[in-house]
Amino acid sequence: MTTTITIHSKIGEIVAEDYRTASVFKKFGIDFCCGGGRSVEEASARKGVDAAAVLQAIAELDRESPHRSSEYNKWEIDFLADYIVNKYHLYVREKCPEIMAYAQKVAKVHGDWRPETIQVAELFAALQAELMSHMVKEEQILFPYIKLLVKAAKTGEKPSPAFGSVENPVHMMEEEHDAAGAIMKQIRELTSDYKPPEGACNTYRVLYAMLEEFEENLHAHVHLENNILFPKAIAKEEEVV
Repeated sequence: MTTTITIHSKIGEIVAEDYRTASVFKKFGIDFCCGGGRSVEEASARKGVDAAAVLQAIAELDRESPHRSSEYNKWEIDFLADYIVNKYHLYVREKCPEIMAYAQKVAKVHGDWRPETIQVAELFAALQAELMSHMVKEEQILFPYIKLLVKAAKTGEKPSPAFGSVENPVHMMEEEHDAAGAIMKQIRELTSDYKPPEGACNTYRVLYAMLEEFEENLHAHVHLENNILFPKAIAKEEEVV
């Protein structure tokens, strides 16, 4: 880490500088994407964990292995927006139908004796609908404007968006991130942290493994937007407008 981390440091800023710290926050059950605006002290208190233990675990990262600093903070925001679409939006579009099929199959076969599987299928359907709509808004409204801001910084031509300030769509996207995160949290609780019951069939196990992977991917996705892309877009607009 190039900066000193204290209990007052913001979770999102820590992960933005060194993405390895995401594994530390996950270990302590601390939300680093939607809850990225909280300090280490506040986030630790919410989870009932020792903030000093969190800081110690972060400090040990540099002793475990050489660190190649994340490049995300160095990228121009138009490039980062494209990266998010090509990596994370593509992942969501590919994985959602696959996971949905597994969830519906497990609910149909096991729902009578494991009613939570029905709830999981319903919740994931709601999450899929939320994310599909969300990504279209980003790709058709917010991200094109972010690219205009980068262009404006080079040409001096000031954009005039219909939505006013970039903060307006950003706040909407952040609220939708929170909603998606809340659904994913419910799924994690219903699945007992993605642990299939004893004797579960392979389809059941694959579903839970896919859900866990999906949550990890979603956390990384939201982190890049909430903690890096959006703040930089707001700053860029202030610079050119």
